[in-house]
Amino acid sequence: MLAMLAKEPAHGYELRSRLRAALGSLGEAMNAGQIYVTLTRLGKAGLVTSQRADGLPDRPERRVYTLTPEGQQRVAAWLAEVNWPKPDLAEFHLKLVAAVTARLADPVALVDAQRREVLRRLRDAQRAALDRSMDPVAGLLLEGVVLRLRADLEWLEACERLWAELDPTKRKAGT
Repeated sequence: MLAMLAKEPAHGYELRSRLRAALGSLGEAMNAGQIYVTLTRLGKAGLVTSQRADGLPDRPERRVYTLTPEGQQRVAAWLAEVNWPKPDLAEFHLKLVAAVTARLADPVALVDAQRREVLRRLRDAQRAALDRSMDPVAGLLLEGVVLRLRADLEWLEACERLWAELDPTKRKAGT
């Protein structure tokens, strides 16, 4: 929600429309009431402010929400955060969508930062898997970690290919 406001101020209905457009079928299931509950919570946390905007004759006045400097810092910190692996890739997908939709960050740079973290963890897991004295059950769990990290790496490569196709000026890191 904060990332969608980073582009420009909006009222709740506009935010819902932006989220639905950005998330596709994931956004369709979004409860409209939750948008306003979240905006109220973000206001209490000092991350957004709101003011009344004149409504149209057939519509009531609306509240337009704007990020505070603290809200802007929170979005920047969220985009820069590298935390992997997670049970699913939903949060990272949201970062990519927000980065592109609101033009907050270069999605290829976000993918590259995540790739470096995945590679670091993959090296650590592979080193641990080479330990011959390891319990077979622990070895099997470690194999699962390695396979998951390899799959995450492939997914990141697919993300980078997509954004490289959308913006041909972006090249694979290091080339």
